[in-house]
Amino acid sequence: MVRMPKPPSPEGPEPESPQSDLTRLADLLLALAPYDGTFELRLPGVHVSRASRAHADFHHAVQRPALCLVAQGAKRVMLGQERYEYDASRVLVYSVDVPVSAQVTQASLDAPYLGLRIDLDPVRIAELTAKVYPLGLPRRGEGHAICVDQLDAPVINAVVRLTELASRPGEAELLAPLVLDEILIRLLRSPLGPRVALIGQEESKLHRVSKAVSWVRANVERLATLVHMSPSSFHQHFKAVTSMSPLQYQKAIRLQEARRLMLLTRLDAGTAGRRVGYQSPSQFAREYGRYFGDAPTRDVARLREEGGIPVGSAE
Repeated sequence: MVRMPKPPSPEGPEPESPQSDLTRLADLLLALAPYDGTFELRLPGVHVSRASRAHADFHHAVQRPALCLVAQGAKRVMLGQERYEYDASRVLVYSVDVPVSAQVTQASLDAPYLGLRIDLDPVRIAELTAKVYPLGLPRRGEGHAICVDQLDAPVINAVVRLTELASRPGEAELLAPLVLDEILIRLLRSPLGPRVALIGQEESKLHRVSKAVSWVRANVERLATLVHMSPSSFHQHFKAVTSMSPLQYQKAIRLQEARRLMLLTRLDAGTAGRRVGYQSPSQFAREYGRYFGDAPTRDVARLREEGGIPVGSAE
């Protein structure tokens, strides 16, 4: 019996398996990140990270809305007391600006950690959500600041094609926006879709907390009024999303900014503390030690000795 070849699908060729796509993505990221560190690609909002060893300490940073994937290795993220683990089988999505602690948990010289971060644009998500859900979003509870789910094969396939464009700048300018839209659409159609869609929905409590999160980095008063909530409701929803109270969030932001100033501009601890709003040097040193595990001067000296750390992102 002669078997006839399977006719081509009207939707085009089937994507590669997730494992083959991950292998291809790892090869691409190795070429784009030739040594340990974080690299911003020519593609807007796309970053690659590499680490040749697991981290003994956590890296503290403020993370903006983003999709994070791992092609090789594994990572842990802490938000308040909440812990999130992800690797090559799972994706992680940040939905609001949050101060997190991140740690590479699986990496080696032979098989370095390789991660990819794609920043998420709430405006574009809102535009695409209207097309993906023309009849309205499925009913679902308000999301948290971070969510983790199984890797979706079409998403990783699109991410591979986006990453391939990084070495073809002529094509990237034309095609990258289209592939980025495809990634967002596939995310919106995945099990994570309703949560991702909330990032762009102004009426959602997640979006209103996100608005407050952006403002609280400089101010902590009048927040409930700003987002049209009662003080008790605002406090409840803010903590549900960020795992922190507004004051805890503000403290984390101030301490991380002071650390950034000392690392990048070589300010002394007293000046950095005053820059972020601390009137008492002893209070600043005490709260810094509780948050980072060491006194400001010793902590910054250790970071400089180790070559410093990327600031502003947990990926």
